[in-house]
Amino acid sequence: MAHERFSAEVYRSRLQRAQQLTGSAGLSALFITPGPDLRYLTGSRASTFERLTALVISPDRDPQVVVPRLELAALRESAVGELGLVVHDWVDGQDPYAIAVEAAGVSAGRYAVSDAAPALHTVPLAARFGSSPELATAVLRQLRMIKDDAEIDALRRAGAAIDRVHARVGEWLSAGRTEREVATDIEAAIVAEGHTGAEFIIVGSGPNGADPHHEVSDRVIEDGDVVVVDIGGPVEPGYNSDCTRTYCVGEPSGEIAGQYRVLEEAQRAAVAAVRPGVSAQQIDAAARDVLAQAGLVDKFVHRTGHGIGLSVHEEPYIVEGNDIELQVGMAFSVEPGIYFPGGWGARIEDIVVVTADGCESLNQRPHELKSV
Repeated sequence: MAHERFSAEVYRSRLQRAQQLTGSAGLSALFITPGPDLRYLTGSRASTFERLTALVISPDRDPQVVVPRLELAALRESAVGELGLVVHDWVDGQDPYAIAVEAAGVSAGRYAVSDAAPALHTVPLAARFGSSPELATAVLRQLRMIKDDAEIDALRRAGAAIDRVHARVGEWLSAGRTEREVATDIEAAIVAEGHTGAEFIIVGSGPNGADPHHEVSDRVIEDGDVVVVDIGGPVEPGYNSDCTRTYCVGEPSGEIAGQYRVLEEAQRAAVAAVRPGVSAQQIDAAARDVLAQAGLVDKFVHRTGHGIGLSVHEEPYIVEGNDIELQVGMAFSVEPGIYFPGGWGARIEDIVVVTADGCESLNQRPHELKSV
């Protein structure tokens, strides 16, 4: 399947902004190895190998690319050629780190590497500079946190695709089947409904639902089980869905139903609090306050959300202590949960995008505890 990417002009604008931010941060250079940051800036889907591939961004010169000659073919899928970037290809026996430093035009001062850069490359690069690198995250997050219209459209398509999968969960979720069997059917549907693959699948039944990061097991689902289904994956050109709904095999007890209604209220309160100028930690507090009033806050054991885009988890993180102010175009999950170890758990998760006067939810499936 041919990979999609945005137009060259989209990447040109991103590179120019990255140069500006590099200079504003007082950095002499950024070295960006394969990973989400390189994909964001050039459309490249290169993988990290033992041979150095790096995009080199300096404030006062055009971006350049250092790449092993045997990886040149893979580079053609990116926008590098259309952008006219200078490409320094190298062969075994040459020193790619010296080439990268030369491409940067500096060999001293503060410099940064992308957070996906392995020590295999950062250590020899540091030896050429004579100092340790900083993380480029402080620069690049300012770009990646604010989604443009094309990115938001991709996230909308991803959200609609995963909604179609959740609409079908009742076809597969039933007593007598294992979590793994249900997950296998879900995985096929994730692809059938428009994703390029399944990035993750959580089917947490009964006591397994009390583990927020349980994936799947061979546990047989039983009548009366509450089941957490948290699923997602990328759509072209690489933007991810992530949506959680909670189901009940049969009818829930009155106690479970009542506690779940509090969770619904907490999730609604957090979504309602989203608007420009509000801090990330205020969204977390909005959900936590509702649970606290019902005596359930100690059952909420993780942050309220995370940014999403080319990575399933990226900034901004919706968590206590993060005072970053929300801006139009930020996209993140709102996913409070309650967990009763040894008993059951529940989570409700939507992806939202900050708008001028609130937010747009990219997931439209009902939130109630659905009986199957």
